Amino acid sequence: MAPSARFAVGSEYAELSRQVRAAGLLARDRGFYWRRASGCIAVFAACWAAFVLLGNSWFQLAVAAVLAAVVTQFGFLGHDGAHRQVFDSPRWNEWSARILAGAFAGLSYSWWASKHNRHHSGPNQQGKDPDIGPGVLAFTPAVAAGRSGLAAWLTRHQGWAFFPLLTLEGLHLHIASVQTLVQQKGAPHRWTELGLVTGRLAANLAVVLVLLPPGKAAAFLAVQLGLTGVFLGGSFAPNHKGMPLVPRDARIDFLRRQVLMSRNVDGGRLTDFAMGGLNYQIEHHLFPSMPRRHLRLAQPIVRRFCAEHGVAYTQTSLLSSYGIVVRYLNAVGLRARDPFTCPLVALYRA
Repeated sequence: MAPSARFAVGSEYAELSRQVRAAGLLARDRGFYWRRASGCIAVFAACWAAFVLLGNSWFQLAVAAVLAAVVTQFGFLGHDGAHRQVFDSPRWNEWSARILAGAFAGLSYSWWASKHNRHHSGPNQQGKDPDIGPGVLAFTPAVAAGRSGLAAWLTRHQGWAFFPLLTLEGLHLHIASVQTLVQQKGAPHRWTELGLVTGRLAANLAVVLVLLPPGKAAAFLAVQLGLTGVFLGGSFAPNHKGMPLVPRDARIDFLRRQVLMSRNVDGGRLTDFAMGGLNYQIEHHLFPSMPRRHLRLAQPIVRRFCAEHGVAYTQTSLLSSYGIVVRYLNAVGLRARDPFTCPLVALYRA
């Protein structure tokens, strides 16, 4: 019997789960997260101490760059807590995400959890995945086709605008976080979270404006927000953009839904750190609650299983993935007839 025929499609993921669980990779890794959170808090405090000591100096821009990097790491920790990777208790995970993301990064746990959960339930599925919904960029031909005038011209060149626009992503994330907490009155612990987010943003702004003259303060905030957007956006963008789009009403089993629409990124420990483990996007989508440090260990198991069952497993370098994103966005903007090769079509035609 061929390997792909051993299990019915509906039971393939169950078998993969048994293999991963047997390897102990779904067990919590609290030591890693305590060390990472403590380290980030220490660097965060050191940055602000250096800021005070440096005073009116252009060397403050280096502090801004380090702050952007550590804020990105707090964003990753909030992401992991929201996925319940840290603690056994859902409540502890929720509050760790709320505090780390809100108080240290100025990001809303409630906004992120709602948006990100919808993404995980239907990656790259039109009408379901908010990450490919209408926005400044058009991620689907249908969105691009509905634009005219200046918007259409910008969309035709959107691939080249992608990285410059990432510099605004940090500001967008802060604004979206506050808007969500102000507008969604039913959000759990709304006032506490709003206090954490706005308190963090207000304190950051106040300290910078008080201790630096206007020109240096503006440069500091531009570097801090701009690099935060590049670091965070540059970590999420390579994972799905340019992978197959799924029609709104398509029915696909969970294993293929997560693997065929995701892309892994090559790299060593530095890539793991810089991308918060999101370079193992396939494994993360298959096992969202798997601790970040275990994703690397799960990769050989998942990749071998996909090969045995004829499921396309995509992995490329970071630079190549960025090239794919730029070409894909330009192709969508130009309304190319076939902007990508769809593994789903090839699979079911076969």
